[in-house]
Amino acid sequence: MDRSREIADFLRTRRARITPESAGLPADGRARRVPGLRREEAARLAGVSTEYYTRLEQGRAARPSPEVVDSLARALRLDAAEREHLTDLLARPGSRRAPVSPQRVRQGLHLMLRTLDHVPAFVIGRRTDVLASNRLARAVLTDFDALPVPRRNLARYYLLDPEARERTGDWEQVACETVAMLRLEAGRCPGDRRLADLIGELTLNSPEFSTWWNDHRVLRHTHGSAHYWHPLVGDLHFSYEFMQLPGDDNQTLCVYLPEPDSATAESLGILSSWNASTTGTAPDPRPSAPGS
Repeated sequence: MDRSREIADFLRTRRARITPESAGLPADGRARRVPGLRREEAARLAGVSTEYYTRLEQGRAARPSPEVVDSLARALRLDAAEREHLTDLLARPGSRRAPVSPQRVRQGLHLMLRTLDHVPAFVIGRRTDVLASNRLARAVLTDFDALPVPRRNLARYYLLDPEARERTGDWEQVACETVAMLRLEAGRCPGDRRLADLIGELTLNSPEFSTWWNDHRVLRHTHGSAHYWHPLVGDLHFSYEFMQLPGDDNQTLCVYLPEPDSATAESLGILSSWNASTTGTAPDPRPSAPGS
């Protein structure tokens, strides 16, 4: 990833979202060649010189202080994920090492997934790799355990698996948000070779990926709603919670929760019984974690 280009494109796309009028800047009567704020206007709002902002946007400035990053974040109206991404992009080259060791899911988390066997639950790691999942997660989304370990990945599923388009309600939104999650990851780990390979694969094989990737949207999922369709039980509606796990901030527990006594809760009971009848009652096999 070209760090200077990433900084320039990210700041440019953030400037483009803000009109001078909405920022309280007076009209100057000059024709605008690009949407949104000019560099000098962004600099004025951030309280820095135009020269410094230009060097910063071109990746030629020294690493800015936290105070300058805060000023930029306020001026460009960055949310928490965008501010985190900007901080990552502005970090000194080489200050963050690429991940080298495979991720492992500890025994307690495997037990938690089995305890949560009445709802879909799974653990994702770096690059949206699916590190572990319970039976209902594999029934509602896809059977990640049946895939080769390197292909157990949420972004690859949503963007490259034709079945995902059929079974995911609001597929376009979900796929776009997953790309934004990868963008955040790319800023945090710019030297991650497996992430670069995944981005290359998605660029070549997903018609929509490049458009969403070039938007430079970043996202850290925390909670929301989800809709899936299952060929056995039909529509399933959930609230979901994504929680970073203590002891490893690169692992996230994802739990899909139906409303009590809802049609979805009833359907999950049917799916659970169906899974038990087709797979037996033996414990779920523990999946191997994807490598680094």
